[in-house]
Formats: sequence, structure tokens, C-alpha cells
Amino acid sequence: MPTREEIAYFGAGPAPLPTPVLEAGSKAFLNYQNTGLSLAEISHRSALATKIVEDTKAALSSLLEIPDSYEVLFLHGGGSGEFSAVVFNMVAIWVERRRRRAEKELGSDEAKILERVRREVQEELRLDYLVTGSWSLKASQEAANLLEPLGKGFVNVAMDARQANGGKFGTIPEESSWKLTPTRKEEGKGSAFVYYCDNETVDGVEFPSFPSVLGPTGHDEEDEHLVVADMSSNFLSRHVDVPKYAVIFGGAQKNIGITDTTLVIIRKSLLASYPSPSFLHAAGVWSPPVIFHYPTIAKNNSLYNTIPIFSIWIAGEVMRSLLTVHGTQATYSQENLAGEKAKVVYDILDANPEVFQVCPDRKARSRMNICFRIYGGDKEKEKAFLEGAEKRGLQGLKGHRSVGGVRVSNYNAVPMENVKKLALWLVDFAQPPMT
Repeated sequence: MPTREEIAYFGAGPAPLPTPVLEAGSKAFLNYQNTGLSLAEISHRSALATKIVEDTKAALSSLLEIPDSYEVLFLHGGGSGEFSAVVFNMVAIWVERRRRRAEKELGSDEAKILERVRREVQEELRLDYLVTGSWSLKASQEAANLLEPLGKGFVNVAMDARQANGGKFGTIPEESSWKLTPTRKEEGKGSAFVYYCDNETVDGVEFPSFPSVLGPTGHDEEDEHLVVADMSSNFLSRHVDVPKYAVIFGGAQKNIGITDTTLVIIRKSLLASYPSPSFLHAAGVWSPPVIFHYPTIAKNNSLYNTIPIFSIWIAGEVMRSLLTVHGTQATYSQENLAGEKAKVVYDILDANPEVFQVCPDRKARSRMNICFRIYGGDKEKEKAFLEGAEKRGLQGLKGHRSVGGVRVSNYNAVPMENVKKLALWLVDFAQPPMT
């Protein structure tokens, strides 16, 4: 039976965790702080649970330098759940902004206000999506499905990277080619939000930085792009300028913790921008389900229902370990380390192009998920590579079932030592056979 130290795990999620966190977790799972209770047993209404939530929020706020003008939420549902939650909440916020504008211009005539907002929902509601891989594609499809009862055309795919890459994902087109819904200053009406996935785990595509075209175009609220980013797979791997975003979310099971915890960072001003459910329904729009209703979750300090306290505690331990090692500069340090680890792998792949072919364009390469083919996708040779890797204790390297190939997931808890073990196998595999 191999020891933990003998296995180098590169799975895409659930992903490896720091061994000290797991060791502490094993104790907490049996008897937390000598209470005689497991963390899986304590009440989510207890003072202990409240403290765990607050401590984890504080650690995340320190790591990402989250301003007081933002709220941190913990929810169920993972990233896929947020595909729906984002639509429900951000459309509700859009409707409320339109209701307030109508009230300001039409006075207190509720019938006229409703009539105008209903018309605007049908004629002007747009959701912008930047589709760069499998997960942003699924998010855009979920939005279209949710809004289909209202009609077609509400989802604007402002950029589909496949169109510039022969029908495959693997690049991020120039911003000048994106077809975002024009803001008011641009003689348009603006969109409810602009959605993108910061790092695509399946396709190995990562935005190198915040897209400059998504900055505000004026001072009116309809001149601002409300940016929603899925950061599930590169959370805490680099510094993030939080005020540029309306909403950031991520599943915990890659860089933060274990499954069943979803983190949402949302601008507090948006939490106060919801119409009543009755107005939303009268305007032809569904109100968010209570389990995904951001204001309700925020009002209850993420304790509206029974949330996974053990999972949140694990996430907090991961965050506190980063702060202990790197201090408040942890995300900058992780950014440097992630880049160094990725460079080790990419340099070997690029040095052996006849053997290894990196899937995405060089400008869009992910630091977190390094995707490549072997001998142009030769199934037998890829099988041999994966089997040889397993014999060396290198696990979790098989590409996603939808695309095949090889995928190296280079998350925060993957040490450089393990990357170097993989590098040796890459070099050995690339050598011509002895004759």
C-alpha cells in the first residue's frame, strides 16, 4: 500500500489538499476542540458553527483583500448551481434597476411602471456570456434554458472562442472582436451582467488577466458592466482585484477545500437591489429560489439552512495555512509559484513538439490545467503514457472524458516536488526507444 508521500496526484477535482490540513481534519472529524463531538455533528445554529463561518470569511477577506463593501456567502450546489443562481439573482437586480428608473420618471403609477418594465424585459433584457470552454458554454446554455419560457434571444454569446479556432476551444479572441451588449453611453441599454469563466478546467484555457473591455464606460449604472466570474479552478492562485467584479464564485473542491461548499463574493449594494417577488412575477420573471437567494443567505450569515460546517472549516484551514506561510501576500506568492510549476511542465512539452502537443494557444494557456495530446492523439501511446505514470505514482492525469488526452492539474496544494517527478516522466517518455 503506497504512502501519501509516494503518490503525486494531479486530479482536476476533487483535488489534493495539504497533508497538515487533512491531519487536523481527521482529528476535528472525530472530536473537535475536545467537545466530544465531530464537526460533522455540531449544530449549524451553534456558536461554534458561527465562529467557523466568521473565521473562514475573515481568512478569505485577508487573502483577497476583499473590501467591506462586499459580502462573502457559502452555499450549496457547486459551480453548476451558480449557473442558475447567477441568472435568477442578476436578472432580479436588473429588473429592480429598471423599476426604480421607471418610478423616478413616471411617479407612483404602479400600473404604468409595471407595463414599462414588462416591455423592457421583453425588448431589452440581455445576458452577455464569453464562451471560452466547456464550463462557460454550459453556463450560457443553462441561462438560455431558464429564460426560454420568456422567449428567445435573451442570452447574448458575445464571444464564442470556437469560431476563431476551427470549431474547437483553445484560444481567447481579441477583445475588439467581442460583441458585448452596448451600454447606455455606447447608445445601447446595457446587459444584466457579463459572465466568464476565468479558468476552463476541461480545455486548459485561462484568462491572463481581467479583460480591459469590461471596465466601466461611464458614470451611469447602465454604463457599468456587472461582471460575474466563475473562479472555481483558479481561486487563490493569483491576486484578484475584487472591486472590478459584481460577483465572483467558485466551488471549493479544487484550490480551497472539499466538495459541498460554494463560495460567492458579491457587492453589498447589489443585495439591496431586489424587487418584491410579486413584482418580479408580474413582470414575467421568476424570483430566485430561496436556497439561491443571495440576500436571504447574506441576512442569515450563510446559515439559512444546514450548511456543511466541516467543509467550511476545511476551507478555512487551507486559507489560514496560506496566510501562515505567506502572510497577506499569499495570493501573490501563489501566483508566482503556480507560474513556476506550470513553466516546468510547459517547457518540456514545448521542447518535444513531435511527442507532445499542447492543446490551447500559447496566449491562453492555463496555469492550473495543462492539457496536451501525445503523438497527435494516438490512443495507444496516450494509454502507455498514463499507465507508465501510474507505475511511478503519478495519478489523475487522464484528460476529461469529453476531450481525451492528458491533463495535469497544477492546483495550489500540488508541491513543486511532485511537478518535478512528473517532469522526469515526461522527459523519459519523450526519449527515443533504445535500439
